[in-house]
Amino acid sequence: MRIYRTDQFALPLPEGHRFPAEKYQLLATAVAQFAAPLMEEAPAASAWELQQVHAADYVAQVLDGSLPPRAWREIGLPWSPQLVERSRRSVGATVAAARTALLHGCGVNLAGGTHHAYHDKGSGFCVFNDVAVASRLLLQEGLARRILVIDLDVHQGNGTAAIFRDEPRVFTFSMHGEKNFPFRKEASSLDIDLPDQTDDASYLSLLQRHLPALLQQQPDIVFYLAGADPYAGDRLGKLALSKAGLLQRDQLVMQQVQDSGAALVITMAGGYANPISDTVEIQTNTVAAAYQLFGSGV
Repeated sequence: MRIYRTDQFALPLPEGHRFPAEKYQLLATAVAQFAAPLMEEAPAASAWELQQVHAADYVAQVLDGSLPPRAWREIGLPWSPQLVERSRRSVGATVAAARTALLHGCGVNLAGGTHHAYHDKGSGFCVFNDVAVASRLLLQEGLARRILVIDLDVHQGNGTAAIFRDEPRVFTFSMHGEKNFPFRKEASSLDIDLPDQTDDASYLSLLQRHLPALLQQQPDIVFYLAGADPYAGDRLGKLALSKAGLLQRDQLVMQQVQDSGAALVITMAGGYANPISDTVEIQTNTVAAAYQLFGSGV
């Protein structure tokens, strides 16, 4: 098992910006308390790797800063050289985690899960789609024949769904708030729309019902977007899960994936709780659960 971090690469944002960039450094510090020997700096995805999913002109305009202001407004983050580097590292972390998972069972990205990025545009704080890039590379290299995306961020994985709409080797499963962003949903392979204020019992019952059938497809690798934003205290969530319920969710997914024999890649995806320490605690619990199952590996 390896854990890839991107927090060393600054993400400068205007004061008062609602994206909680500081959570990444806080998460890395917390994870280092129990898994420091497994932590590595994330590599940067190359322009060529990004272009396996994203339009070449979109990639070039992001990298050189020439993307129109309207497009940056949709992304919700201001351009800077540091943002470019951070975005490339976030994708590279998931690619590296996927390669690690195929060798050792599990790889973790302490960022990633940028599932709102489409082929030709970014959206919702997502510049490039890390899971899509990693999946495409594994398919092209023959390292995976079937891929399952389990997206449990509170927001639908619309970009991932659109990118793989016509790719039968990638099954996209998204369980998300029905009335939350994005307000125009894409069609995943399977979508579960949740009403506002869905609680632990209802959420976990639905997940337990669907996981076995998803894994019966015998994926070689599973990408798990372990969003912290279904939490009751999340500013952008609208659901009502507790910290304990989210940990049960993580343990359920991880145990069933491990039992199936598939490799597992974990990304953090969203989390916008106030105080931010709640998001950090939830995501630390996610990584700790993975460490308990897979941490004894090389």
